[in-house]
Amino acid sequence: MSRRRTWRQLPVVHQLRQSVGLQRGMLVTGLVLTGILLLTAAFAPLLAPYGYGQLRDADGTFGAQQPPSGEHLLGTTVGGYDVLSRVVYGSRTAVFVIVVAIVLSIVAGVLLGLVSGYLGGWLDRVLVVIADAVYAFPSLLLAIVAAIVISGGQSSLVGGVLAAAISITVVFIPQYFRVVRAETVRIKSEAFVESARVVGTGTWRIMTRHVLRNATRSLPLIVTLNASEAILTLAGLGFLGFGIQPTAAAEWGFDLNRSISDVTSGIWWTSIFPGAAIVLTVLGLTLVGESLNDLADPRLRSRRRAADASPPADVAVEPGGGVAAGTEGRTR
Repeated sequence: MSRRRTWRQLPVVHQLRQSVGLQRGMLVTGLVLTGILLLTAAFAPLLAPYGYGQLRDADGTFGAQQPPSGEHLLGTTVGGYDVLSRVVYGSRTAVFVIVVAIVLSIVAGVLLGLVSGYLGGWLDRVLVVIADAVYAFPSLLLAIVAAIVISGGQSSLVGGVLAAAISITVVFIPQYFRVVRAETVRIKSEAFVESARVVGTGTWRIMTRHVLRNATRSLPLIVTLNASEAILTLAGLGFLGFGIQPTAAAEWGFDLNRSISDVTSGIWWTSIFPGAAIVLTVLGLTLVGESLNDLADPRLRSRRRAADASPPADVAVEPGGGVAAGTEGRTR
């Protein structure tokens, strides 16, 4: 019994059991699309027929803008790369950028928000002004500036993928900072924090053992929503020319940029599949994030409980507390 309860209390499983109706359908759809992304990224070498930068095989070069065929199921790009292989390996680049960007954002944003909210004073005012100034910039413009500063315009594997992840990190840090700071300001006035101060507990221990655990409960919701935003920012950087060269890594936004001229020529396969990959990935992550956000809202939970507790339409409640059958049942 305890093992079953432990399994049911897992984060995603717990929210899945709470969801009902359309909300459950949205959550399941998002989880399926996200799972496909993760599995594709994990098994990319097995799923892709060629390498992401491969231009030829034993029979010779692939050829540019070849239509879908038995040898190239999704055709080839204007550069002569296999579209299917580029799409599959692009999922690995997307997952890598998401993980690096979110991990760095959480580490920096949570640490700054915790210190700013708990210590207060001039340090808090300075950090709040900086965070608000960064947050006021358009996210894509800020990511472009950060990518230029970090990589110097180079589109290598390190200068492209890692620079894109770090530039997205700069966009996300103020969000985690503001959330953790607001929770820290609220929690530091609680009775258990005051009790810890009275018994002589150090400031760092209070911040890490008592405040941090309670101030980061809403972060999983922000992570899922930021993951979809990271995909769009990465695709925007690649589409505008701040992405990665095809010989360094596969990236969907870069492939879309190269296929603009193909669309006017009736060559649809070089753009529709990278675009569909971006749309489905963002859709899956957004559905998961929005569903978890709805399930975390206590007002929605109370409405759901009230709806479940209400009697059916054909059941009437008698004054004495008993339940009487509907009109159809009584006539029988």
